[in-house]
Amino acid sequence: MKFGGTSVEDARAMERTAAIVGGRRKKGLETIVVVSAMAKVTDQLLAAAAAAGRGDKAGALAISARLRSRHIDTANDLLEKDPFIALEMAIHQEFDALDDLLRGISAVGELTARTGDLVVSFGERLSSRMVAAAFDQRGLNGTHVDARTCIITDANFGKAAPLEAAIEAKLTELVLPLLAAGKTPVMGGFIGSTVEGITTTLGRGGSDYTAALVGGGLHAGAIEIWTDVNGIMTTDPRIVPEALRVKTISFEEAAELAYFGAKVLHPATILPAVQKSIPVWVLNSRNAENEGTKITAVAPKCKSPFKSIAAKKRLTIIDIVASRMLMSHGYLKAVFDVLDKYRCVVDMVSTSEVSISLTVDSNERLPEVAEELSKIADVKMEGNKALICMVGEDIRGHNGIAGQVFSAVSHVNVRMISQGASEINMSFMIDEDDVEEAVRSLHKHFFSEPDDSIFDIEARVATAKA
Repeated sequence: MKFGGTSVEDARAMERTAAIVGGRRKKGLETIVVVSAMAKVTDQLLAAAAAAGRGDKAGALAISARLRSRHIDTANDLLEKDPFIALEMAIHQEFDALDDLLRGISAVGELTARTGDLVVSFGERLSSRMVAAAFDQRGLNGTHVDARTCIITDANFGKAAPLEAAIEAKLTELVLPLLAAGKTPVMGGFIGSTVEGITTTLGRGGSDYTAALVGGGLHAGAIEIWTDVNGIMTTDPRIVPEALRVKTISFEEAAELAYFGAKVLHPATILPAVQKSIPVWVLNSRNAENEGTKITAVAPKCKSPFKSIAAKKRLTIIDIVASRMLMSHGYLKAVFDVLDKYRCVVDMVSTSEVSISLTVDSNERLPEVAEELSKIADVKMEGNKALICMVGEDIRGHNGIAGQVFSAVSHVNVRMISQGASEINMSFMIDEDDVEEAVRSLHKHFFSEPDDSIFDIEARVATAKA
């Protein structure tokens, strides 16, 4: 069971989390809990690290002091006197260590990726201690496990890759005996360590990944991702208030949606689950009675061609035209070698005999990329683009589907189209300003008569009556 930042943001949220875990244990289930840092804490730790890196020691320590007060106040609201005193001492020890680290960074005047990982690790280290103490007081036999003893990774600081065989061995050694003793192990997500014991992180959104690694490593019966929404939706409800909950979806579809902008899941989350065929549930800690979304290896058949629509903004189209490279062997390789050098992730590619159009995340290194590409071709860039991704099973098998899609958005200028590279994804590029209008039009066309075996239609009916 993984609980995100909003599920552990304060004492009340932690109490809800304890009640949910208690419900699972009453059903006779053995539970392992992975928690994110309290909401907004990771961002503040990053800000403190950046301030220290600039030599602003006072600014960095001020952020740390505010975080220290927040954690102690939350612990005080959460626990009775004796458990609070013990936890307060542990919180002070952690923040004393953080303050020493920030002073050191400030003195050197440089923030390395390795040191940055150590700074941001404090969020999960603290939240997992607090949640374990809350569980223990509420009769759940909560036991804190430092995730860095189990989640073994390489040394790619900032986005470390897990070493799954080592993780499985450590979980078997350290966590399985706790379950056998009737305990509820609680560990922080997102953080790990190298074989040598140096703190690492799995990248933003990595708490979901931790949960899947733990679930996969211990061959769990299910992995539950507890967040603040009712599951995966047909689109962003902030754009389309009548968006529907998707009851069940395939691993492949969920991964596509996660990558292309649906914020509910981290894209890498489900890989360890896919490999072990472990179902993943996306559930709402603020509405624990809701059934959520079940993600399985194979999705049931759906009458609608699409399950969900995602949008990914802040993209740039790069047009590369090289008439002098006509029919030239190695042209594509030369282009992608440049992109690889600057670690540009490409979302979509369209080619002709002499030109290539591709889309990349907008970032500060694009001018360097363009300069290097201009040595082999004429380069033009267009920013402020967005990708609309429509996901469903066997899209290629639905006759006339492209016609329906582009009729629904006929009033929007479509810049690039991708269909055929995947059976489950149809994507196109538009201006960022047109995203909401395009998503609303598509949703109205494809989800006006939803399949009640796949989508939660009852919620729409209840909302309409209300």
